[in-house]
Amino acid sequence: MNISRHEQRALHVLALGGCILHERGDGRLITSVTCVTREGMILAGFDLGLFNRLRRKRLIESRAGSPYRLSKRGRVSVRAQLDNQGA
Repeated sequence: MNISRHEQRALHVLALGGCILHERGDGRLITSVTCVTREGMILAGFDLGLFNRLRRKRLIESRAGSPYRLSKRGRVSVRAQLDNQGA
């Protein structure tokens, strides 16, 4: 599966314990998203288009309206990086 650099960056944040907070409009449509690291920092460059690509590839998932997290397929797809060891 081809995963872009921005998608990999978001997957690394999620693999280290981050989450994606989402807000809905009037209906079921998601209007804004924010990717938050486990330390509470916001990932720059994460937008609704990137969120939709990750969700379409089933790399992220939400259960019972909770924030989006990394799915099992996302854990398998993320590439290891030496600088992302979660220490």
